[in-house]
Amino acid sequence: MEAKKLQKIRIRRANRARAKSRGTSDCPRLSVFRSNSFMYAQLIDDEAGKTVLSASSRGIKSEKGGKTELAEKVGELLAKKAAEKGIKKVVFDRGSYVYHGRVRALADGARKGGLQF
Repeated sequence: MEAKKLQKIRIRRANRARAKSRGTSDCPRLSVFRSNSFMYAQLIDDEAGKTVLSASSRGIKSEKGGKTELAEKVGELLAKKAAEKGIKKVVFDRGSYVYHGRVRALADGARKGGLQF
């Protein structure tokens, strides 16, 4: 398939997933970005249009685990930061990514850390 067409399909899929989830100051949106090397997660207040807090796998060192284990640690780190700010509930936004692998590991880590979806 043509690269431009694939990009349009990905953007359409992300917009479809994002249209169903809207973050507020009480219940922000947990947005996930997955690159080839790292995982990034943000809590976003859509009403104010601001990022409340973020976490990424760039600063986390892995002993023997792979990218999936790092993604779970990112979820736990994000949940820990959210607990410090008093955030307990979030709306999960997977973007254009399928809910398995690293995206699921990040969500499971966030749940393990105490966030409710």
